[in-house]
Amino acid sequence: MVENNLLNDLQTNWISLLVSAVIIALLIFLGKKRVSFGNRVLIAMGLGLIAGISFNKLELQFQGVSTIGSIYINLIRMIVIPLVFVLVINSIISITNLAFLRKIGVKTIAWFLGTTGVGAIIGLLVATLFNPGSGIPAETPEDFKAREVPTFFQVILDQLPSNPVADAAGGKVVPILIFALFLAIAIVKVGSKKPEAVEPVRALFASLTEVLHQVVKFVLRFTPYGVYALIAVMGAKYGWETLEPLAMLILVSYIALILHFVFVFGGLVTFVAKVNPLKFLKKAYPTIAVAFTTRSSYATLPVNLEVITKRLRVSPRIASFVAPLGASMNFNGCGGVWPAVVAVFVANVFGIELSLTQYILIVLVSVISSVGVAGVPGPASIATTVVLTAVGLPLEGIAIVAAVESIIDMGRTAVNATGTTVTSLLVANAEGEFDREAFDRDEEDQLELSPV
Repeated sequence: MVENNLLNDLQTNWISLLVSAVIIALLIFLGKKRVSFGNRVLIAMGLGLIAGISFNKLELQFQGVSTIGSIYINLIRMIVIPLVFVLVINSIISITNLAFLRKIGVKTIAWFLGTTGVGAIIGLLVATLFNPGSGIPAETPEDFKAREVPTFFQVILDQLPSNPVADAAGGKVVPILIFALFLAIAIVKVGSKKPEAVEPVRALFASLTEVLHQVVKFVLRFTPYGVYALIAVMGAKYGWETLEPLAMLILVSYIALILHFVFVFGGLVTFVAKVNPLKFLKKAYPTIAVAFTTRSSYATLPVNLEVITKRLRVSPRIASFVAPLGASMNFNGCGGVWPAVVAVFVANVFGIELSLTQYILIVLVSVISSVGVAGVPGPASIATTVVLTAVGLPLEGIAIVAAVESIIDMGRTAVNATGTTVTSLLVANAEGEFDREAFDRDEEDQLELSPV
């Protein structure tokens, strides 16, 4: 019986698997021809979109292709918890001055919250200008069930580590991050009085950091193939037909995300960090591409760390602190732009006119909720639920946007991850931890990886 099921799976998936095998072989060939990592990822995205839409049109099965994408995601998830734990500790124990640690922590969180608030304002302005949702009937899907918003105190309790081993096994990054902070600060405290007592621990974490960087390089070699599979599955699952009824919502969301990306991130990079924005974009591209396709800030974390340190030339101790924290609580796209756009969309669908007070409340609640949902699964849905509840809009509107949320989530996550990259640069520049000469001098792709 099992053999028959396996045979049937192969028979119904063989065309999509064959096409995928040819495309993956092409990507391997391009790697051997020394086509840059970033260009191979870009090519993989394009080929994945074409293949996925073709699978959808021809009504082909694509579970095999989905498995390829899942393998890539699982490989990245495999490394996230140990990477966060080791890098946070290693970065903090290299900072012997706790006042410096507090200073960079305050600056990091301030940039996270500030850019999220600006993202909400941009989302409101663009959505108000284009009025998405006008003319769409307010019909709620029968199977819709609104997500429960955890209380403030429950969110606090959920983020505190009670059993670090169980938290690690459950993939809970925020509790592991907090546990690592406690452990690292304890090492610094003990080391200030008895340096010889913690020297073996320092050496251990320094060694583990080097080993994990090598593991990350192994995993990143699969990025073009994983990106192809993830995009192909997205195209095969939704096709063009799903997009039509909510095309305006998709358009408005991406306009707002792009404006935030260009003017907020571009402005900060240009005028605060005083870096060429086009050069920054070229160097940060791997982070953007992986975030866009994986739709996970945690999955993008290994790539982002490599980009921040190897390509942007930010010091490892700043990158190792800001990047894991950003993956947990920097939601420019999911907590800033998206809830604001959805609020205007829902108001238009249900014929509700928003007041100036409600607009202000949307921005403030977006910023607050972006902190409150840190580490909560599906932060965009929770943040949106909080915002809609705060301004008295029907939660049923979340069900209406659910059909295209996965497509918009690609852009949201890319903005989230890029915001963390930008913040790392800003904090490093302010603290003299940014090697500007190396950044300006580098022209080669620092993420060149040998093909598998």
